[in-house]
Amino acid sequence: MKTLFLASAAAAALFAAPALAQDAVGSVGLTYSNPSVEIAGDDFDADVWTVDGTVAIPANNWTVTFNGAIDYAKAYGEDDTTGAAAAHLTTLVAGDVRVGGFVAGNGIGSGDTVYTVGAEAQKYLAGSTLTGVVAYTSADDLDADIWTVGGDAAFYVMPNLRLNAGVSYNNVDAQLGDVDAWTYGVGGEYEFTGTPFSVAAGYTRADIDSIDVDTWSLGLRYSFGGGLQARDRAGAGLNVSSIASVLGGL
Repeated sequence: MKTLFLASAAAAALFAAPALAQDAVGSVGLTYSNPSVEIAGDDFDADVWTVDGTVAIPANNWTVTFNGAIDYAKAYGEDDTTGAAAAHLTTLVAGDVRVGGFVAGNGIGSGDTVYTVGAEAQKYLAGSTLTGVVAYTSADDLDADIWTVGGDAAFYVMPNLRLNAGVSYNNVDAQLGDVDAWTYGVGGEYEFTGTPFSVAAGYTRADIDSIDVDTWSLGLRYSFGGGLQARDRAGAGLNVSSIASVLGGL
C-alpha cells in the first residue's frame, strides 16, 4: 500500500508538471540505467527504466518544488515497480543562495518504503551551481537509521551543456551494527539548440562495506519554463541526494 501511494504521488507530479508549465519551471524525463552489484567477486546486473518529473512553483518569497519518479526494474528473472516522491520548500537569500528543506519517500522493492527529511542549500555562480544536503532517513522496514551528507558541483561549459560531479557519505545504523557507505557520481546533460529536449548520461559508484554498486545511465528529457541553468536557478534542479543511489529513488 505504501509503495502504491508513492507511485500515485509520483504520477500526480508527472502529470501536473506540463499543466503548470506556464507559471513554473521543470522537466519530465525517461532514463535507462544498468546497476551492477559486485558481491564476493560475483557480478549481478539489473535493467531499470525510470519516468520522472520535477516542477518548481514560485509562491511569494518561497519556492515549492515537487519531484516524482516511477521505476520499473528487472533483475534475476523478476521485475518490480516502485515509486518515489519528494517536496521541497526553499527561499532565496541575497539573490544567489537558495536554502530550505525537503521530505521524501522512496519505495525500495518488496513493498518497503524509506522516508527522508533534510536541509539543502544551493549557491548560484555565473557558470556553476553548488549544492549541499544533510538528511536523515528512517527505514523502519529495514530496522535502520541513515544519516547523509552530500554535495554536488555543476559546471556550464556552454549554456546548453552541463557537467556535474558529486559525492555523499551515508552512515547506516542497523540492528546488526553500523555500516558506512560512500557514493560518487559524474554526469552531463546536453540540450539541443532551439528545442526543449536534452540528452543526459551519468555514472555512479556506491561503496557499501564489502558491496560495490556501479550504475550507468542514459536519458532523454523535456524541459519547460527555461533551459538547463534556468531550471537550476528556479529551484527545479533540487533532488534528494541521500541514499537514492544505494537503495533507489530520486
